[in-house]
Amino acid sequence: MSAPDLDMKKVEEIAHLLFGKIDGAMTCALAMIGDRLGLYRALADGGPQDSAAMAARTGLHERWVREWLHQQAAAGVIDFESGRFSLSPEAIEILANEQSALFSAGVFESVVGLMKTTDTIDDSFRTGIGASYDSFGPEVTRGIERMFAPFFRTRLVPEVLPTMDGVVAKLEAGVKVADVGCGGGIALIEMAKAFPASRFHGFDNSEMALERAATNFSDAGLSNVTFHDASVERLEEDESYDLITTFDCLHDMTHPTETIGAIRRSLKADGTWFVSDIRGHSTFEENHAEHPFAGMLYGFSVLCCMRSAAATEDGEALGTLGFTEDVARRTAEDAGFTKFVKHDFDNPLNDYYEVRL
Repeated sequence: MSAPDLDMKKVEEIAHLLFGKIDGAMTCALAMIGDRLGLYRALADGGPQDSAAMAARTGLHERWVREWLHQQAAAGVIDFESGRFSLSPEAIEILANEQSALFSAGVFESVVGLMKTTDTIDDSFRTGIGASYDSFGPEVTRGIERMFAPFFRTRLVPEVLPTMDGVVAKLEAGVKVADVGCGGGIALIEMAKAFPASRFHGFDNSEMALERAATNFSDAGLSNVTFHDASVERLEEDESYDLITTFDCLHDMTHPTETIGAIRRSLKADGTWFVSDIRGHSTFEENHAEHPFAGMLYGFSVLCCMRSAAATEDGEALGTLGFTEDVARRTAEDAGFTKFVKHDFDNPLNDYYEVRL
């Protein structure tokens, strides 16, 4: 068979694009190493320095530190001038300050963890059945927790809760709260610290996430939070909750519609359901044309979110971009909710909804 006539300029463009993606993958892996070994923290604390100073500060081998610095500088992540390497103030907030609202290094841990699971995904393409969240491993669980923790620690209590009608006053007086899909429990812990009169319950079916939640809870020294294994202890459908939250988890669930129905039956008549989920458009065509992170999010979907949501044969398999505003409105209405308010907290990855009966 003769070779087709090729547009060599187009070949070059495609090759350049793909090798750029490989560059990104390598940078992601080395960023995870830098986060895990404290290399970014050492740059933040020590200011401009060479590889010998970095090795002395971290207790690591100079030759390996030097090669890591070279890659990170060549990739444009860190700065290099006059033989010394440094982090800009902006990069410090993103890569080294875990208490900052901008901290994002957790995502590298989760991405590298997901890459390790690709050798088991072929059967999902053949059968349509995904895998449990715990099968992705502890790096993914921990990394995703660290991805969302900065928002919970810096914005949930002072900024998000006050936007919801009457919620803060109820929390101050003492009410019953549930976080469904609580993960490592950071959102609950932050609320529990701020509102000691209220009781907080976290539900998740991931053993790894619940282990993280137990550790975080112990470290916080609180007494008003209880975590529940949702695979054996379901949300009580007794109209006893004043506030129920679902943070970035409905699109991961095998049966989100069933969960929304349970939330409806668990809320008091004047209760509030607060939802955050991934921002996306209603169609692929719109995401393809307009969503700046569509490629990344569809990648997360195949490796993690849709994979988890298709873990059972009858799973709804929404995927990362599957719980859009129109889906949220429709499923809320079908469950019996009548009030739906969208909030904007200037987060390019998330939408937020306040839902009531």
